[in-house]
Amino acid sequence: MNRNYAPVLVLLAGILWGTLGFFSRHLTAAGFGPFEITFVRVSISLLATAIPVVLFARELLYVRLRDLWCFLGTGIVSVLLFSVCYFKGLELTSLAVATVLLYTAPLFVVLLSALIFHDPITKKKMAALALAFVGYALVTGTGGDQPLPLRGFLCCLASGFFYSLYSVFGKLAMQRGYSALTLTLYSFFFCTLGSVIMVDWNHICGIVQRDSQIIWWILGTGFITAFFPYTLYSLGLSKMDAGKASILVSIELVAEAVFGSIVFHESLTTASVVGIALVLSAIIVLNLRRSKLK
Repeated sequence: MNRNYAPVLVLLAGILWGTLGFFSRHLTAAGFGPFEITFVRVSISLLATAIPVVLFARELLYVRLRDLWCFLGTGIVSVLLFSVCYFKGLELTSLAVATVLLYTAPLFVVLLSALIFHDPITKKKMAALALAFVGYALVTGTGGDQPLPLRGFLCCLASGFFYSLYSVFGKLAMQRGYSALTLTLYSFFFCTLGSVIMVDWNHICGIVQRDSQIIWWILGTGFITAFFPYTLYSLGLSKMDAGKASILVSIELVAEAVFGSIVFHESLTTASVVGIALVLSAIIVLNLRRSKLK
């Protein structure tokens, strides 16, 4: 794959992740809890990845035993623990605070990439991070005089850290010669194994029996918010700097805000519009080929 396409794939992944709110609202209204939503996302994605691989590309199933820790990292340590911490944080603090702290992930990726992969921490990256983080705060409306519980802060900050580890473990796996599909497949496999113990099966079956149409929302959640974006992100990550990829995927927050405005008629405040502009500016800054910000 041409390296020039990598940023486009990452941006597309971010836009698709931005639709999660649309699908999760419908599932929540039907009675699904946060862990059940996590489970159906990853289990449907696992099937979507595994079936074509088993039928047409079985060589992608091969993983060396000594490399399993990479996939345990993406599936359990990243996807599952990020979800647990994020949803717990939502119980302890506001959505705005939880979202902003989740998006500390790019900062963690930049720092970890410098330590592990020796990727340079450039002025361009730092400028993009600063623009993006201020943009997150404006879009989500973080602020006010309400105290921030320590447990809530730590849970949400941990969600950002664990979220960042997908880029790190994913990069390590691909440096060992594994494809984006292998990475996606085993990430979903281990996350499904880890999340199955949190699911109330009788509750899920009861919801499906009451409303069979919910199956379409479950499938949409699996394919549109997990299978396609994780595959696209993994493909892009294989051809670019992990820190840069994590900042580009910030487009997710912009997509979520715009999508919420169009579908749910949520008002976009002046602060939100300025925040969206700052996030987009961060993406533009990051992709400037010739700049004094090196």
